[in-house]
Amino acid sequence: MQHFQGIQSTKDEFIGVPNQFFSDILPIIDDLAELKVTLYCFWAFQRQEGVYRYVRLQEALNDEVLCAAINGIPEIQNAFQRAVQRGTLLAFELSLQGQVDVLYFFNSPRGREALQALKEGHWSPDPLKRSIQIIAQRPNIYTLYEQNIGHITPMIADKLRDAELEFSSEWIAEAIAIAVENNARRWSYIQSILDNWKINGRKKQWHDSSQRSNSQFGTKKGDFSDFFNT
Repeated sequence: MQHFQGIQSTKDEFIGVPNQFFSDILPIIDDLAELKVTLYCFWAFQRQEGVYRYVRLQEALNDEVLCAAINGIPEIQNAFQRAVQRGTLLAFELSLQGQVDVLYFFNSPRGREALQALKEGHWSPDPLKRSIQIIAQRPNIYTLYEQNIGHITPMIADKLRDAELEFSSEWIAEAIAIAVENNARRWSYIQSILDNWKINGRKKQWHDSSQRSNSQFGTKKGDFSDFFNT
């Protein structure tokens, strides 16, 4: 089971869900993928602007987070079909930029109005409308440090700020992960990894666990041996 670290910020954006979802829709949904697609649509509708809001099937199929959550394109397509059969979503097939696509609307007064306008030719979607995708929220380096290394003192806070200016957040996060993996939960160890990468580049042995047992970590020799507990 994958573990959730909790909401990272009190300023995180929240998505509204109609009360009727909990009273009428949730009790009758019997498929997990359909539930995920339904929640995805609520999120997507509220990320848009304009009179009519909709989800394009091709857009959803290109969303890496959604594909990972539902385990592939066929399952996503089936989940949308189930939501339409359930009556939660309304669907309309059309051609956009020479490609067959399906628009999904929430089965609400505005959604039914949009579907009718499409059928009567009174409205059509913008083919150049900017696509939306779920972006996984990742904790910042201060949160990562507190969760994995320890309390942030004023001195450590200064070091983290300096590191942010010199290294990418990806590098810092990976260095923290390596420190945890090797039970070397000290900033000096993390800094030494970053400094080494800056000079020599990130080596494959840091990422390949099959090689790590034969690296300087396993023998306590090499560039970082001074930072191991003995």
